[in-house]
Amino acid sequence: MTTIRARQLRHNSTDAERALWRALRSRQLGGHKFRWQQPLGAFIADFACLEARLVVEDDGGHHNDEQQRAHDQNRSDWLQTHGFRVLRFWDHEVLAQLEAVKEMISKALNGP
Repeated sequence: MTTIRARQLRHNSTDAERALWRALRSRQLGGHKFRWQQPLGAFIADFACLEARLVVEDDGGHHNDEQQRAHDQNRSDWLQTHGFRVLRFWDHEVLAQLEAVKEMISKALNGP
């Protein structure tokens, strides 16, 4: 079921998600392989580098909703409990400052 949902999310992606995917796909960032809308447990990560145990989340305005923030925190807690680091960016950050976002992701990939 999560695989079907992941496919739907990719199909209905935002401009920011597509821009970030173009920057992360095909091992463009330091040779690291990212997966888009990757099921992890009961959750689906926007972008995941399994080898580096890094999840990158691209959040739109609906993530300001209290219920959505609680869901996001539960997902982050679960991911961290399972050894993943989580980076979150807002859509407007990705669209306006893609190079800075890529630099932060690169630092996380190459850091401790």
